[in-house]
Amino acid sequence: MGREPQRPRRHRRSSRPLLRPRVGVVLLLAGGLIWLSRGWWRPAPPPPQMILVLGGDVAREQRAAALAARQGLPVVVSGGSNPEYARWLFEQRQGLPPSQVQLDYRARDTLSNFTSLVDDLRRARIRHALLVTSSDHMDRALLVGRIVAGSRGIHLTPESVDCADRCQPEGRRKIWGDGLRAALWVLSGRDLKSWAATQRVPGLGPAAAR
Repeated sequence: MGREPQRPRRHRRSSRPLLRPRVGVVLLLAGGLIWLSRGWWRPAPPPPQMILVLGGDVAREQRAAALAARQGLPVVVSGGSNPEYARWLFEQRQGLPPSQVQLDYRARDTLSNFTSLVDDLRRARIRHALLVTSSDHMDRALLVGRIVAGSRGIHLTPESVDCADRCQPEGRRKIWGDGLRAALWVLSGRDLKSWAATQRVPGLGPAAAR
């Protein structure tokens, strides 16, 4: 009798090719984080060139007005109080010239405080701004601002305003949620919550203004 023909050997698939997509994803994420954080690791910025005030409490504008008078810096108020009060505060009470104060009402929330202005600041060659907001809002504002403004090479230095008995501490979920929105805006040019609202994605809705 002839020998039984040998069964064809099964070739084991190498696990190496499976690692390639994972390595690619890791490299992409690492590169994205480095690019997003370039505002942190760049060389030391110049002295502050302006004051950026986030609306939501007139105490923030009062603090900014005092800083502007003391340091002679221009002020941009994003989403602040009504123009009549703001002009009275900066120009009449603090004595600043109208050319030193810019009121901007395009922002709807913390993310758009930065996204509505950041390209204007870059065109004005701003590389360092003082960020004025309430102490209970600063962690979230600084995270969002350093991602969005940092992507344009703009450094932010915090100037917290004590909110005293009016403080409403923010949870980590809200802070990191806005940080994620900021990162996605830098990468895609879209606000995740605004997009989700138009698509009716469950669990996501319009951001609350702050």
